[in-house]
Amino acid sequence: MMSGRTRTLHAGAIAFASVLMGGMYAQQPVEQPSQQPQIVSGTNDSKDNLPDAQTVIRGNFLQRLGRFYWADWRGKLPAGPTPARRAFDAPLDSPPYPAGDWSYGGSPTIGVPDTGVYPLMTALKLDNHRTKVYGWAKGTYNQSTSHDSNYPLTFASSPNTARLHQVVTFIERLPETVQNTHFDWGFHVTALYYGVDYRFTTTKGYLSGQLLADGRTYGYDPLMEYADLYFPVKDGLNIRVGRFLSLPGLDSPLAPNNYTMTRSLVYTAEPVTETGAVATLKLNKQWLVQLGMSAGHDVAPWSSDHKPSLIACLNYSTATNYDNVYVCANGINDGKYAYDNVQQYDAIWAHKFNAKWHMATEAWVMYERDVPNVANDVSNPVPPESGTLGAVCAPGMLRCFAPEYAIVSYLNREISPSLTVGFRSDLLNDKKGQRTGTATKYTENTLYVNRYFGSTFLAQSDLRFDHSWDKRGYNGGKARNQLVWGISLVYRY
Repeated sequence: MMSGRTRTLHAGAIAFASVLMGGMYAQQPVEQPSQQPQIVSGTNDSKDNLPDAQTVIRGNFLQRLGRFYWADWRGKLPAGPTPARRAFDAPLDSPPYPAGDWSYGGSPTIGVPDTGVYPLMTALKLDNHRTKVYGWAKGTYNQSTSHDSNYPLTFASSPNTARLHQVVTFIERLPETVQNTHFDWGFHVTALYYGVDYRFTTTKGYLSGQLLADGRTYGYDPLMEYADLYFPVKDGLNIRVGRFLSLPGLDSPLAPNNYTMTRSLVYTAEPVTETGAVATLKLNKQWLVQLGMSAGHDVAPWSSDHKPSLIACLNYSTATNYDNVYVCANGINDGKYAYDNVQQYDAIWAHKFNAKWHMATEAWVMYERDVPNVANDVSNPVPPESGTLGAVCAPGMLRCFAPEYAIVSYLNREISPSLTVGFRSDLLNDKKGQRTGTATKYTENTLYVNRYFGSTFLAQSDLRFDHSWDKRGYNGGKARNQLVWGISLVYRY
């Protein structure tokens, strides 16, 4: 994520909490490509469900849309036959988790069929069409011990406030990667990514003046536009060209693709998108390699800050698929100071304990060279570029080396097909303050609960405690500690 972005939900809190807690005691209804959320149809196929299934496609557009949601929330969507797949069986259930397969970036999940079923496409009677239009809206509310700012907590950085975070519409065609005999293609276009969250995804050169020049609270970001070219090489080769999400990372800027309402400190400091090309070659069920080039983190190729940058990743799953390791060197170049030009080395390990428990851990180190000193102890200091942060260097230095490291771990428990709980623990050491503005170590610990209603309505709630160890890093530099409770609602269409 770009350093130095301005991080920017009251009356709805009681209503939000009532929906979430009431839903937990209600009767239980029975990917992304690896980055894009997928809505999975229900699994009930008894005779009692047939009338509901048949009425989903009857009536006018609004009637069909309403009947889809009614059937989905009751767990009575029609279920077709299980499609074939060449990949391992999915280790997780989705829902209630964001994705069923261990994820990797820069490609659809090779060997996995497109099982997405979307309300809008069904209402349009285009549910079997290869090109899909889908999206969601997300709003949040939080209560915080901070009053000025929750930052570096992101995606809910305004304390004691309700916000519209995302209204998203994607147009997408997935390549058919289950077959491995012929060429196929796909594409993805962001028709709408609007809300306060654009502040955390802005890329220099893509309508970035909304934030970098005007500082707007709400805005639009054309988050992803790319083409996928799939070739029958080895177990499958996909080449993605365009603007896409940075490959490594457990957290995502896409609301339904996260375990929690809030994002980790690890995500706060990470890059968000790349513009370039990346090739993903699946060697067999266990091994996958990726190699690509981009213009650099969070910059367009036509931006003055662009630099040719290497992307190289390796993904491995054990024969049982209970363990997955994903390592990446992301955005590697000379490392000299430019807009978000961090050099990132990232590793993720995910482990399934059994049908109900799994964990996922991510760690990275990042650095940038020749970062301007903002410690106010030199004459004629070099001003940081607009939208970025400088570093707290040794006295007298105009520029310095700015490193940081971070680790986050998620532990998840599936209570039912619609309810999960979990715990996240997180450490970020921003040694020179170049990612957050304060040179300190941060930790956070979060308890969270996620409740699905069918597959189209998600309520998430976090109780999170943050602490900055060396300096006051919260509430605009006034506090070391911060306690936040929040709730978000995600409505998919």
